[in-house]
Amino acid sequence: MPELERARGREQAAYLSIRVLAVAAIAFVVITSFQARPAPGSHGEALGVAVALIVFCGATIAAMWLTQAGPAVQLAVLLVAVASGAALIGLQGNSAAFLGVFPAICLAALVLPVRLSALVAGLAAGAVSVAWLANGRAPIAGIILNDFGILAFFLLSLFARRLRESNQRAELLLGELEQTRAAQAQAAALAERQRLAREMHDVLAHSLSGLVLNLETARLLASQGGADRQVGDVIDRARRLARTGLEEARRAIGMLHDDALPGPERLAGLAAEFESDTGVPCKVAVTGDGRDLGTESRLTFYRVTQEALTNIRKHARADRVEIRLAYEPAGTRLTIEDFGSCRERQASADGTGYGLTGMRERAELLGGTLTAGPTDGGFLVELWVPA
Repeated sequence: MPELERARGREQAAYLSIRVLAVAAIAFVVITSFQARPAPGSHGEALGVAVALIVFCGATIAAMWLTQAGPAVQLAVLLVAVASGAALIGLQGNSAAFLGVFPAICLAALVLPVRLSALVAGLAAGAVSVAWLANGRAPIAGIILNDFGILAFFLLSLFARRLRESNQRAELLLGELEQTRAAQAQAAALAERQRLAREMHDVLAHSLSGLVLNLETARLLASQGGADRQVGDVIDRARRLARTGLEEARRAIGMLHDDALPGPERLAGLAAEFESDTGVPCKVAVTGDGRDLGTESRLTFYRVTQEALTNIRKHARADRVEIRLAYEPAGTRLTIEDFGSCRERQASADGTGYGLTGMRERAELLGGTLTAGPTDGGFLVELWVPA
């Protein structure tokens, strides 16, 4: 969900800010530790300062990069960071070490349960106060101000966490609301499709079924009455067209019922059906690496092929037909070409018929083009859809 992705992005941004703060605090504490007395070294208190400094740096870095660890591990690492910072104050009187506990407090407020984060803040205030008292260099008023600073920083970080969680909940609720609205719209569209499917089934499919039966009866009567053979051929052709229309109506009803939409994988079936009905050889050739064309593109390739073959069946006397589907780097190209045809001069024969006009509109909706026109040996329909 986009809302979850945005929430994760903001969370990562928050962790990045804490890491930047931690790096800055580490650098500041290290620099001031080497400038204070005793400086980290190999004798006496200086050795303790060096150990405390190393532990502080290691624990702070570990805390910043263990945000996905369990609460127990995070609590232990944060407490070590706070204790080592307090040790630097007690051993060295390094006032900058007081700032070193802030990244640990901030991270505790963001990642730990409230009780554990409050424990870290309380122990930090106590440890720093004890360290200043042990060092003896800070007045009581200054120690109290330090404790108030720790408390204020902790409460500010806790408020930021609450705000972040509230924003995440709001975004999740908005996402659920959008999904609900989309589901309602989809349900309404499905109900309308079901209604249209029922209407098509009750009207169109029944009408075509009756037409097929009447044409079969007419063919029987024509054969029994000694009618001209051409009359029988015309009736046979009309019967085949009616059956094809009936099959297409049933297929359209199936699509309205959310059945699988036809696509390029069914071009061979169209070619075989055309060849069976007309006796004209029809071959399909596919070149290039296939790709996912999307629902609308798949249906458009199928419908263009279907319309072109219908026009050839109605208006041409072709010797053969070739269907070529080419998956090119910039897009997909479909050509349907008939050869040796003697095409009747009808509107749809030169590519200006209603069927091809509808196919052009489909192509334009996909950002593609559809062209149709005569060639030296027949007629060519070409569809181009960009990738």
